[in-house]
Amino acid sequence: MKKLSKTNIKEIMVHPNSLTLFRIVVIPIIIILLMYPNRFCSFLAALFFSAAAITDYLDGFYARTRGLETSLGKVMDPVADKLLISSAFIMLVSLGWIPAWIVCIIIGRELAVTGLRSIIAASGEDVSASSLGKYKTGFQIAATIPLMIHSEYFGINFHEIGYVLLWGALIFTIWSGADYFYRFKKLLNL
Repeated sequence: MKKLSKTNIKEIMVHPNSLTLFRIVVIPIIIILLMYPNRFCSFLAALFFSAAAITDYLDGFYARTRGLETSLGKVMDPVADKLLISSAFIMLVSLGWIPAWIVCIIIGRELAVTGLRSIIAASGEDVSASSLGKYKTGFQIAATIPLMIHSEYFGINFHEIGYVLLWGALIFTIWSGADYFYRFKKLLNL
């Protein structure tokens, strides 16, 4: 059996698939922390969510720049993103910190576009995220962090900031979803 060196461990830890797996593993931690919504646990949940969100950028960066793109990564990366965002939003709804109807639209769009992407992939078309999809993800992440912090720190009401960003996320969610369906309507025989 091959002995793991510090270099090998570092390579494993920054491999895109390991970073994607980290996003999935951190979800139960965030959920447990948000089950106890005091200032400390909410702040820790926001930190874990932030770390997971950073890996979303890093796994794609490492995969592209180091030639480490894999079929598993192409499938699991968007799944990990959707699990992370959806879990966070559902917990925020359960706390009464955001409206359920907004989360229903966001998660509904994610499911609809995932289905469409399966059809697109089956037809051999490119299923890469559009720039609108990247803005949508950015706004969702940017909204979730202050919404998780929820409390006021240094005179800054993080919940209000997150709520404003949530409206931006909702707009880009609807816009990017409509754009996907418009661009690929020929595949749906519409």
